[in-house]
Amino acid sequence: MSTKSVWAAAVAFVAAAVLLPTAAQADPSFYASPMFGIGTAPGGQLLVADAGKGVVDADTGALVASLPGVTDIAPIGRGDMLALTSTFAPGAHGALFRVSKGSARKLADLQQYEVENDPAGDGTAEGSDPFDLARMAGGKTLLADAAGNDLLVANDTGRIDWVATFPEQNGAQAVPTSVAIGPDGAYYVGELTGVPATLGLSRVWRVAPGTRHAHCGTSPACSVVASGLTSIIDLAFGPDGKLYVAQLEDASWLALEGGGGVGGSVHACDLAAGSCQTVVSHVPILTSIAFRGSTLWGVIWALVPGRADVVPLVP
Repeated sequence: MSTKSVWAAAVAFVAAAVLLPTAAQADPSFYASPMFGIGTAPGGQLLVADAGKGVVDADTGALVASLPGVTDIAPIGRGDMLALTSTFAPGAHGALFRVSKGSARKLADLQQYEVENDPAGDGTAEGSDPFDLARMAGGKTLLADAAGNDLLVANDTGRIDWVATFPEQNGAQAVPTSVAIGPDGAYYVGELTGVPATLGLSRVWRVAPGTRHAHCGTSPACSVVASGLTSIIDLAFGPDGKLYVAQLEDASWLALEGGGGVGGSVHACDLAAGSCQTVVSHVPILTSIAFRGSTLWGVIWALVPGRADVVPLVP
């Protein structure tokens, strides 16, 4: 993106959102700020990253842990999870946290790593925009950095390494916003793509398990498994083994920022067959998806304070 930040785009969305009608809710302060990632904890608790507050129980609205600037969460046990914060959020810093029993402890400084290393070589001196994470077996965590245009990995002692970088297309940066681990153990990464946010330019990459220091586009460790998509914002593997791809806005994130959005959508991709099918469309400002059992949940109206909500999208 020209701003190099999903968060910066979110700020623009919120500024424009004051012109939108507000929906009646039982508690208007239930979600009073932009919301991003959701995750399902053991036992079925659905948690959401409320950027203005922290980690919130999506069913009750209770604050689980205070962590302003949070963009994604990955539950790993009851009351235990990993969380990301964005460099571009007010008062926040690009970092990976371990959240246990309501207390957040910083594990890794992603902003500092990007400034010092810049794996993609595209001048990310202003920092990183860690936007999505996926927990791996063995205590490591994959991190999609939307500003760094790369995929990082961190262990629980704070050591960071880079897994892969993602190339530009037609002058547009990749802007990786999502990562999921497939049934095959591979790492799947979705692109938002930057300005001019061309329709159909977003792709899903497969990165081979165990990969380190791969430049996708030239490395044999990377392959495109889905293309022709627009403004990918999240990925989730379903119980049926398919990859579910969430589009923030089918007319592109740039159209949404300008007030011309038509809604987002979710596509179920059979990677073996190489085909994707739309399962839900016209979803207003969709920023994240997650399965709880066989039901697909999503964050809608996510960037409109007082209107954001977590709802079932596909029963």
